[in-house]
Amino acid sequence: MSTTRKNVSVDARPKRQATVKQIRAMKGGTPIVCLTAYVTPMAVRLDKHCDLLLVGDSVGMVLYGMDSTLGVDLDMMIRHGRAVCKGAEKAMVVIDMPFGSYEESKEQAFRNAARVLSETGAGAVKLEGGVEMAETVEFLTRRGVPVFGHVGLMPQSVNSYGGYGAHGRKVDEWQPILDDAKAIEAAGAFAVVVEGVAEPLGRKVTEELSIPVIGIGASNQCDGQILVTEDMMGLFTINPKFVKRFAEIGDNIETAIESYANEVRSRKFPAEEHTYKMAKSNS
Repeated sequence: MSTTRKNVSVDARPKRQATVKQIRAMKGGTPIVCLTAYVTPMAVRLDKHCDLLLVGDSVGMVLYGMDSTLGVDLDMMIRHGRAVCKGAEKAMVVIDMPFGSYEESKEQAFRNAARVLSETGAGAVKLEGGVEMAETVEFLTRRGVPVFGHVGLMPQSVNSYGGYGAHGRKVDEWQPILDDAKAIEAAGAFAVVVEGVAEPLGRKVTEELSIPVIGIGASNQCDGQILVTEDMMGLFTINPKFVKRFAEIGDNIETAIESYANEVRSRKFPAEEHTYKMAKSNS
């Protein structure tokens, strides 16, 4: 099978991906635009509009049909990370450390993070956790591994939470999340995602940290926003409360597939213009 890949060539593309220093400098300025990416063609299209592309462990649910992110492994993240780095020219690429690849020890975390960065060309790794992961984050950053934090709702802890419900909807639930964010900042992370929290808490975390805070289901007062690309494009029927569907690509895909199926069954496709003719005889 072959396919035409018009306008998505990645050959000889100069790599000038945004740096940690540049992302940190965006704190309090024009909001940072972030989306997820898992494959090269999508990375090429997202790159011109985004400051940061996250190769999220959400790949397990989006592309592989998993019920959660817990089944994603390091090799999967590296494969997709390498693909996204091929397509990213200006946006920083950050790769999620999957569940089980960094929690055992700070040495395990460094070994696996170093592998991710060296085998993909990404600019940073992201890991979930707050106070309990601060020692690991410090260990990594002191050894040259840029770390993007993640607090609030942490999908890798979904079994502990018992679901994906929002956090911090009562004021007496705020302090642990604030403590987590501050601990990750103090440990050396250059930015942090805050996910699935009440809007006032998302705003407060942003105000109290000196590093960029990227919201997802948080507040429009965060220093930036991130969504799963396939969610915001309308490729799934399930729509979390915090997702705005900026397109209905899923409907367009179904319409195109239906048209294709109908034309195949009616023998309208392939038409004459889609078929090869016999070569003219030289005799």
